[in-house]
Amino acid sequence: MFRKMRRFRQELSQEETVAILERGSSGVLAVSGDDGYPYAVPLSYVFADGKIIFHCAKQGHKLDAIRNNDKVSFCVVDRDDVKAQEYTTYFASVIVFGRARIVEDDGEKRAAICTLAEKYRPGHEEERAAAVDREFGGMSIVEIQIEHMTGKEAIELTKRR
Repeated sequence: MFRKMRRFRQELSQEETVAILERGSSGVLAVSGDDGYPYAVPLSYVFADGKIIFHCAKQGHKLDAIRNNDKVSFCVVDRDDVKAQEYTTYFASVIVFGRARIVEDDGEKRAAICTLAEKYRPGHEEERAAAVDREFGGMSIVEIQIEHMTGKEAIELTKRR
């Protein structure tokens, strides 16, 4: 169903791919947008329990697209070192394919936003709880169930291994 990576020598192991998702702070969500146009939007996320989780407003292009077609792609760039003299970049990135679900259950939604908040503001539990309570009613949580993911790095990095 999913294509094999053409440059398979540059493919990262599953462990390296997961590590990139765990340490990343932002990625680009791609959905099938209005009138069949792709819509890609950068956002903050957390990788937890094998899923990508992010928050957003209760309305908008992203949620409309997900409601119309839950198949999405998500990309995280881990490094992108420009090597001008070599006319290239030394990169490492991950692409995820999966199905997005808008979380409706309040308990599940609260747990997800707390996981997100802990990633971006570790500790500070009382402050975090107050922020979650304050913002909870005005946000949506989306979870991406991963069906396929690959990591890839520049050939120059692969050769160094």
